[in-house]
Amino acid sequence: MDISNRMALEVPLISARYARRFVEFMERRGVKRAALLNDTDITEDVLNDPDASICMQQITSVLQKADWLMNDERAAFQFGQQLDLPSHGLLGFAVLGQDNPRQLISMIVQYLRVGLPLMDMELNSNGSTFHIRLLDTWGLGELSPCVTKMYMGSIHRISAEVCGHFDIQFAFPTRRGASSWQSLASDCEFRFDAPCNQITMALNGQPTQKNNTSLKFLLARNRKSSGETVGLADETLMQVREMIMSQPGRSCTTSNIARRLDISTRTLRQHLASAGTSFREVRSDIRENFASLYLNDTNVPLDSIAEKLGFSDQASFTKAYRAWTGQTPGDVRRQSRKTP
Repeated sequence: MDISNRMALEVPLISARYARRFVEFMERRGVKRAALLNDTDITEDVLNDPDASICMQQITSVLQKADWLMNDERAAFQFGQQLDLPSHGLLGFAVLGQDNPRQLISMIVQYLRVGLPLMDMELNSNGSTFHIRLLDTWGLGELSPCVTKMYMGSIHRISAEVCGHFDIQFAFPTRRGASSWQSLASDCEFRFDAPCNQITMALNGQPTQKNNTSLKFLLARNRKSSGETVGLADETLMQVREMIMSQPGRSCTTSNIARRLDISTRTLRQHLASAGTSFREVRSDIRENFASLYLNDTNVPLDSIAEKLGFSDQASFTKAYRAWTGQTPGDVRRQSRKTP
């Protein structure tokens, strides 16, 4: 491992509340906390400090010990199921405030990216069906199945408020039978040795549309009434917001979004103008919100935030953030550290 990777592993990124909840979960299963925390530098003071953060190296050390001590391969999924939105802190309540189910799913994915960055995720939607693919960007190796199951359990627990009919695919085998996994969640179908780690779910109360979402636009082009035009503009705005929220980085451009919607960039701009906004305004609004979340709720370095949000460098990010809020990212982070 090179120096930059070792340094990344030592940067405090993850709230200590996750470690505390995990330790308590394992204690209820008969594993003593000393067995988990030995040689990790995670102290009782850290566990009990609501503002403390731990690094990737510390959390993987705890998980390696836990993975060896777990006597049930379903335990990691069960722990994930206990991580409902309130478990994720104040930001979890902010996510709960979303009254749009589709936007809620996007916010869940983005929050987990920020608050629990053990894995990355790709979100795609097809009508009222959502597909979330987990990506191992840290090179977790033998820990990947354990972390994947935690994420799947948490995504299921949170999304069950608005979704049903979950299809969970794991890219690794199991020694247990289907009924054993089914007992954890009756609304889930579990599949193993799949090509990738992915969860698919459909919004409750809405028919699952198997056609590509671009079909809506192909049909709508032939509609003439102004009411239908407004409806199409609002639908376009909603889908653009979802796509930007799922991938706010450098690939988030007008041409790329238009291509994914199977419409021209000109048509995309027209729809957004009819909805009273523009691509730049929507993207800036989302970037500003996510930047503030990173600055207030994580210890992610400023240059990493800039890269995640698609800026060429930290200076460009600072300039944009000052234009949005009147403050620099450094000012906001310093103020957040002073807040009791």
